[in-house]
Amino acid sequence: MLVYVTRKVHFNAAHRMHNPAWSDERNAEVFGPCNNANWHGHNYELEVTAVGTPDPDTGYVLDLGRLRDLIEERILKKVDHRNLNLDVDFMQGIIPSSENFVVAIWRELETGLPAGSRLYSIRLYETPRNFVEYRGE
Repeated sequence: MLVYVTRKVHFNAAHRMHNPAWSDERNAEVFGPCNNANWHGHNYELEVTAVGTPDPDTGYVLDLGRLRDLIEERILKKVDHRNLNLDVDFMQGIIPSSENFVVAIWRELETGLPAGSRLYSIRLYETPRNFVEYRGE
């Protein structure tokens, strides 16, 4: 019996979509206003879903407080009110698209879950209507 549990968090971060291998003109053409040299920001929503079999002694797949603390320590402390291009160690040298960002978040979290559970998916909302989801594939 597999059960899926999800923790949802909110954070704010700035970034610039820019490929340093391209000319300024090409970057502006491909990324439009997201290439603004003075950055732009988002009010992100992040959903982290783990899966596992409930422990017979606790009924938990994992303690959601532990999941909350893991997300806080490995993600939120590093990204909230930060510049993804400049301030976030796990985003260095990576174009901070939502697609790349969600994969990087997965890599930060995947080793922190307790035995008996594993990451199932991470969903990252850049806006209420635009989101990406990654399942470790």
